[in-house]
Amino acid sequence: MAVPTSPKAGLAPRPGTASPERMLWRRRWPAWAPTAAALWGALYAAVEITWAATRTTVQWKEHSAYAPGVQLSLAALALLAGAACLAGTRPPAGPGRVAVAAALMVALPLFAVGMSGLPLYFVTLVTLSGVESATGLAQVLLNTAGAVLLLLVGLSYRRRLRGECPRCARPHTGADDGPLVHPAASRAPRRTRGAVYLLMCGLLPWAGVKTVWTLGGNVLGVSAEEWREAIGPGASGPAKAAAAVGIDITVLAALVGIFLLLGLLYVWGQVFPRWTPFLSGRRVPRLLPLVPAWLTGLPLALYGAVLSVMAPLIAVGVLPPVKPVGPFTTAQTTWMVEFGGLAFGGLGLGLVVAARSYGARTHPVCRSALEAPHPELATP
Repeated sequence: MAVPTSPKAGLAPRPGTASPERMLWRRRWPAWAPTAAALWGALYAAVEITWAATRTTVQWKEHSAYAPGVQLSLAALALLAGAACLAGTRPPAGPGRVAVAAALMVALPLFAVGMSGLPLYFVTLVTLSGVESATGLAQVLLNTAGAVLLLLVGLSYRRRLRGECPRCARPHTGADDGPLVHPAASRAPRRTRGAVYLLMCGLLPWAGVKTVWTLGGNVLGVSAEEWREAIGPGASGPAKAAAAVGIDITVLAALVGIFLLLGLLYVWGQVFPRWTPFLSGRRVPRLLPLVPAWLTGLPLALYGAVLSVMAPLIAVGVLPPVKPVGPFTTAQTTWMVEFGGLAFGGLGLGLVVAARSYGARTHPVCRSALEAPHPELATP
C-alpha cells in the first residue's frame, strides 16, 4: 500500500524549521548508530569495570546492589555488543551473520531489562523526592542509552539483510538519506483504542485507593491519618502539597501517562492543536511522544507483570510476604502490591500498544521509494 504524499484536508501540518544540516544528521541514523553503539559499549565497560574494581555500590533495587562479577559480565557483554554493531555495518555471510544477530538478540533484552527503574527515578526527580542512589540512576541511564542504540542498529541490520532501506524499511533504489514523505494524520483503529482503554482500567484500583486516602477516607482498613503517618517522613514538599488538595503524586504521574496515551491515539498527537501557542498546525516530531512512550512503557509493563505475579504467590505462601510498613498489615500490603501491578502493568502495556500503533501510522517513507516504486510495492 502506498503512503499518501499529501495529508488529508484540514490536517496538513506546516513544515518544520529544522536546518538542513540537522535534518541530514537525523536522516543518516542508520550510518552513525553502529559507531555510537560501539562508543557506548566502550564507555559502559569502562564504568562497570571501575565500579567493580573500587567496590562501588550500584543499587538495582531496594536494599540490593550489583555484585562485582555481574558488573564485569555486563562490561564484557557491552563490548561484545559494540563490536557486533560495527561488524553489522556490512552484513557478513554465514557464521558471521549468525554471530552478529545472536549478540544483538542477547544484549538488547538484557539492557532493556536494566532500564526498568527509569520510571521510578523519573517520578522521584519530578516530585523532588531525592535520588536514592546516584550510581543506580547512572546505571539505569547507561542501560537505557544502550537499549535504544542497540534497537536502532538491530532494525537497520535486519532491514539490510532483507534488502530494504535501513531507514524507511521499503525496498527502493537511490540514497537512503533523502527527504521523507510523512503519511496523513490519523487516529488509531477502533480495536487499538479499545484495547488501550481496557488496559487503562488497571489504574482504577490503585488510583481509587490513593484518592480515597488523600480525600480523608478509609479503605482497606487503613484510615487517611494512618496512611499519612506512614508516608509522612519520606514525602517531599510537592507530594505534600498535592495531597493537601486531594491528589496523590503517583496518581498525578499516572495522569501524565494518560495524556501521553491519548496523544498517541488521536490526531492531536501528530499535528499540534490550536491551543498550543507558536506550534499550532505544525507536525509533531515522531520521536517526541515515541521516545518517552517506549522508555516508560516497556519498564512499567515489565515491573507491573512482576508485581501482578508476586501478589498471588505471596497470598498462597509460595513467596515470603512483603514486610509491612506502618499501619499496613501483610494482607493489606499484598493487596497494594497487586493494585500496583495492575496500575503499572496496565499503563505500561497501554503505552506499548499505543506507541506501536502511533509508530506504524506515522512511519515516513523515503521520497525516492514513491518516485520510483519497487515492483514488490505494487498493490495487488
